Amino acid sequence: MLETRNPEITRDETWLATIMAETDRAKEAFGIEIAELERGRAVLTMQITEAMVNGFGITHGGLVFTLADTAFAYACNEDATVTVASGADITFAKATHAGQTLIATAERRWRSGRNGLYDVSIVDETGETVAEFRGRSFGTSRPAPSTPAGAGGPA
Repeated sequence: MLETRNPEITRDETWLATIMAETDRAKEAFGIEIAELERGRAVLTMQITEAMVNGFGITHGGLVFTLADTAFAYACNEDATVTVASGADITFAKATHAGQTLIATAERRWRSGRNGLYDVSIVDETGETVAEFRGRSFGTSRPAPSTPAGAGGPA
């Protein structure tokens, strides 16, 4: 288990979340950081910038979903099988604004065969609930990336 603000994640071919940490360009683009990572569980953070708010001055719901979906991806890629979302739902509970930090905690609820169910709680920096997300995962037969995107390997 990794439990630091910016953990040094050691690549482990049996744990695809560690490979995703090297190749996830969307995470970088949105300023999402891994705070904790263990098999079946991930805690990610994202600071809300002015570019992330909608016309009402509140965090765009799609970006809250993006953070939740990213945490879900790290939690469900807990072995050597490339695992993707087969569906997800989100319920928004509270608006947030630029300057706030969102924390998404994803945890496995159930996993059997190629299917899984993961819950993600998103809170603000005060611990108040912002949204609840439930993701359904599916283990694919896709190969894992062998090198980070942009380092000579596939994007």
